[in-house]
Amino acid sequence: MMFIKVVILIFVLLELSNVLALYFAPGTRYANAVGVFSAWEKSKQDPEIHDFVKYLVYWVAGTKLIFLLLLVMIIIYADINTQRMSLIALIVATLSFYWRLFPLIRRMDKNGQIEPKNYSIVLGIMIFVFITVFAIAVIV
Repeated sequence: MMFIKVVILIFVLLELSNVLALYFAPGTRYANAVGVFSAWEKSKQDPEIHDFVKYLVYWVAGTKLIFLLLLVMIIIYADINTQRMSLIALIVATLSFYWRLFPLIRRMDKNGQIEPKNYSIVLGIMIFVFITVFAIAVIV
């Protein structure tokens, strides 16, 4: 039971770093913020487009924050079965990355729109590790 809580808490802390980066330093290349995309800087040339891009970035951050707070409530108040089921839900939701986001970021990476090069592969591996750890926690 404690292992599941630790896994969820580690995920919450890692994703919280992303939320903070997206809200307060979206142009950084750290914590999976959007500074890795060359389009971030290009969008600044057109204030209307940049405001739209910032809106989407903040929207993603807000959505992540909602899920992180729900996960904290699951850690604190949920029983073991609910915690396990939340990890299964995280597995399914996280797998969706490979459906739409990974092909897109991989193509941008190949087209030189991501810095550092091969960032998409690193991100793909990192997300695979998350999914694997979630699955291990469900089984243990």
